[in-house]
Amino acid sequence: MILKKNSLNLISFPVGSYQCNCSILYSDTTREAIIIDPGNDHEFILQKIKDLNIKVKKLIHTHAHFDHIGRSTEVANATGATLHLHKGDQFLYDMLPQQGMFFRQIVGSPKPLDAYLEDGEEFSFEDPEIKTFLKTLHTPGHTPGSCSFYTEYFDEPIAFAGDTLFQRSIGRSDLPGGDGNLIIKSIKERLLTLPDETRVIAGHGGMTRIFEEKKHNPFLC
Repeated sequence: MILKKNSLNLISFPVGSYQCNCSILYSDTTREAIIIDPGNDHEFILQKIKDLNIKVKKLIHTHAHFDHIGRSTEVANATGATLHLHKGDQFLYDMLPQQGMFFRQIVGSPKPLDAYLEDGEEFSFEDPEIKTFLKTLHTPGHTPGSCSFYTEYFDEPIAFAGDTLFQRSIGRSDLPGGDGNLIIKSIKERLLTLPDETRVIAGHGGMTRIFEEKKHNPFLC
């Protein structure tokens, strides 16, 4: 997926062994960038950063499962970007090595986080054309600290839902910290209340829209 409005660009693509959807937002003018869920393939991400000629300022994560954050340390070390995650997932982040062993995946050693994500936290660039363009929504249930990110900057609103909401499905809640009732509550109160035309970029798989999930998602009917 590729979108552009004024000097703000968005590209989304699958990365890593579990094909996590990674999204990069960057400014044509200042070249500064934010990456949502770098995944667990730092070499691919670093090559993409080089190809785009961007300066990554922040790595923000929907949650702390290894396929979304497993090689973020390497990306942060190579770019100088800061690491951001909701405090509810600190225990999962600390368990990255154990996650890697359990799923037989190579992950990096978790470096200290630079800041905790807060519900309602907004992100902006120095580019005067862009200003504030992204907002954090705490959507727990898949994990205690699961977050979604929302923007109305483009011609259509977009929600980066992580593993909370999928096309015709929802995230699993049977892993440590998961809560089946809470994920439904988060979806209904934080995501389904977004404009119906909102495009949803899920953590894996294809995109969908809020009105489609209201009508067709069997877990939400």
